[in-house]
Amino acid sequence: MTRWLPSLLFDHDFNSEKAGKKDMYNACEVSICIPTCNRPELLELAIRSCLAQSYPNIHILIGDDSTDDRTQELMRVCYAQERRIHYMRNATPLGQGANVSFLFDRAAGDKILLLHDDDLLEPDGVETLLKLWDTVPDLEVAFGDQYVIDIHGRTDQSQSAQCNIDFLRTHDAQGLQSVPGRTGLVSMFPNNGWLANTDLVKAVGYRPQYGAGCDFVFGVELCLKAKKIYYIKRYVSSYRRTPNASSVVNRTSLRSSALEALRLVSSLDLSQHLEPARRVAYKRMVPVAVSTLSRNDDPVSGFRLAMRHLHAYHYGLSRRFYYHMMLIGTSLFRRARKFHRM
Repeated sequence: MTRWLPSLLFDHDFNSEKAGKKDMYNACEVSICIPTCNRPELLELAIRSCLAQSYPNIHILIGDDSTDDRTQELMRVCYAQERRIHYMRNATPLGQGANVSFLFDRAAGDKILLLHDDDLLEPDGVETLLKLWDTVPDLEVAFGDQYVIDIHGRTDQSQSAQCNIDFLRTHDAQGLQSVPGRTGLVSMFPNNGWLANTDLVKAVGYRPQYGAGCDFVFGVELCLKAKKIYYIKRYVSSYRRTPNASSVVNRTSLRSSALEALRLVSSLDLSQHLEPARRVAYKRMVPVAVSTLSRNDDPVSGFRLAMRHLHAYHYGLSRRFYYHMMLIGTSLFRRARKFHRM
């Protein structure tokens, strides 16, 4: 259940506002969806980055899962007069996945942009992506590069450049993607800061049951459904690495994003031309999944997974392979000791 704030300033009728007079520049309305939970200080920075956009026709939808009133108080004190913000307090926390899904359902703009509450948009981020529709009118999805920032908001230029390379966002890859589905499978598509047609986003949906892997799963399904996706080699957002991020907290659990992503990729019925992309995905995910399984006392599953996907370890030529074999052996030893103590 969602509790609406009493002030009508927080519950604007965006659909009726869209019917107002528009010039050609701001004819397209962009809904920026921000799920948040107990991080008002970071949320405020995210909001400021949205309000500072060079493109004016935006609406910011905030779904608040907080267990205290700090975020609601921030919104009441600082943003009660800001008609571009639509704030919703969830009486019972929905969880991040369901919160994002709720915001997508509520979005009334022509296009949707997802921004997590600890991340930021570059001042021209929306405009940079939106202009790509001038080049490709029937474009459906656009994304660019991400800066990597720390908890204090400091940008690491070298780490940012390497991060984008690691996710295959390179100069050679810039432009309209020839195989859209590959973009999601190989993790090229970012976790947020992208822009997409609202009807496509709503048709795909955001599935909360994938837990920490929700962003990846959504990205894969969006890219598989889209026909035209454009990547621009330009920074449009910042990704903040925080100690309490869900991807970090759940990294070593059986609900980690790597295991959830692996389950999805393994279950997909793909056409033959996308199988090479699935192989690239396995190369990225399998070693992480093997490590996670071993650390959670399931070495047998980890060993079987490694043997099925030896290509992920360069067929045994990777040091990581032997390190993971050691982890599996250690896990087997722990299980044997537990068994003898019973």
